[in-house]
Amino acid sequence: MGSLLVAGTTSDAGKTTVVTGLCRWLARHGVRVAPYKAQNMSNNSMVCADGAEIGRAQWIQAVAAGAEPEAAMNPVLLKPGSDQRSHVVLMGEPWGELTSRGFLTERAELAKAAFAAYDDLASRYDVVISEGAGSPTEINLRQSDYVNMGLAQHTRAPVVVVGDIDRGGLFASMFGTVALLSAADQALVSGFVVNKFRGDVSLLQPGIDMLASVTGRPTYGVLPWLPDLWLDSEDALDIPARRTAHDADVLSVAVVRFPRISNFTDLDALAVEPTTSVFFTASPAEVRDADLVVLPGSRATTSDLAWLRSTGLADAVVARVAAGRPVLGICGGYQLLGGAIADPLGVEGGGSHTGLELLPVATEFAAAKILARPAPTAYEIHHGVVSATGEAEAFPGGCRIGVVWGTIWHGLLDDDAVRHRFLAEIAAMTGKSAPDGTVSFAALREARLDLLADAIDEHLDTAALLELIEKGAPAGLRFVPPGAPG
Repeated sequence: MGSLLVAGTTSDAGKTTVVTGLCRWLARHGVRVAPYKAQNMSNNSMVCADGAEIGRAQWIQAVAAGAEPEAAMNPVLLKPGSDQRSHVVLMGEPWGELTSRGFLTERAELAKAAFAAYDDLASRYDVVISEGAGSPTEINLRQSDYVNMGLAQHTRAPVVVVGDIDRGGLFASMFGTVALLSAADQALVSGFVVNKFRGDVSLLQPGIDMLASVTGRPTYGVLPWLPDLWLDSEDALDIPARRTAHDADVLSVAVVRFPRISNFTDLDALAVEPTTSVFFTASPAEVRDADLVVLPGSRATTSDLAWLRSTGLADAVVARVAAGRPVLGICGGYQLLGGAIADPLGVEGGGSHTGLELLPVATEFAAAKILARPAPTAYEIHHGVVSATGEAEAFPGGCRIGVVWGTIWHGLLDDDAVRHRFLAEIAAMTGKSAPDGTVSFAALREARLDLLADAIDEHLDTAALLELIEKGAPAGLRFVPPGAPG
């Protein structure tokens, strides 16, 4: 059995990209490989075939690996509900709430489950490629860490550190990542990968050489900036990159950027259509002027409802509907388009609220989370149970009144036929170009995964990485002072 932990100098350095690419590259060479992330913090998640909830990134990594997505691939999922509190999904099921103050004290139980999940995967697959979280040099958290170097110590996995050169400060970040680790942890850090480089790689070589001389560790390759690559998003850091090119004849799709937005990967399928321009916004003017407005999922529906009203966005949505301009609500956004929203059990803080009253539905929050796969591309993740309060036209997973659509289903627009019919109707309303019906979202996803595996094959030293996976960290790696206390 082989293993590798892909760590990063920071969040969003490229860990997910490298793990996904390695999974597809190994799978293409006949290796039975599984992705793994001990703990993910994201409001973007997916429901597996057996009803387990995992992070969206681990789901797409499993797709890349040709493996069935399962809870063991992401045993701990934290879904932030506020700045101080997160909902915990443990082995695919709701576990409870975790406060920032209780985070350190309750990590032991989570670590035990995470290590057991890894050991289970390792017993069933040839190789497990793990993704760290944040940076491996979170020195304030090292004592209770089970996601980065704590995981590496448990599995004895070699560690490769990825850095995003597009942000600047790459070499200092890579050196510091090693130099602030204890000697025992440094012994597992085997080398580096540079991500998102633009330009002539030869100009980077002096820095790579100096990094090797001061750390005693090689750089396994330089991945170029890949403008045509984007993967199912893990967190809101990726939102600004989702805006597509715009011209006068394409449908402009404004997605309301809730403070607690979740599962905004629902919009990926719209963004790949050449006849649409998708962007995220908190501007009432942009909501007023767009051809289509989408209210996406929310991890804190009633809180985001209050925000919607305080910003003037609620009035902008109501006004555009009165003017006959289309609006789509998905999951939490669907609930906000309805009337009464009741929270008798305090799932989201309690109380009774009133939505925008644009659809004849009411919502009541239940203690049990609903996790389901009602259609091939669709899935449900919600506490709010939506019921009809009046007559409306049927729409998959929800209903429709005039220019207002709502669905409780995430992933509905991944269905090519549903997406093309919906956009054709919006285009007819707005006088814009309709999709030609030829875009296959699933095929485009596969093409992106293959593009990434091709980049891994071309730009990384795959022979050296494969040796690392099979044999572990090389013996005698240099200690880089000052190090941290052992």
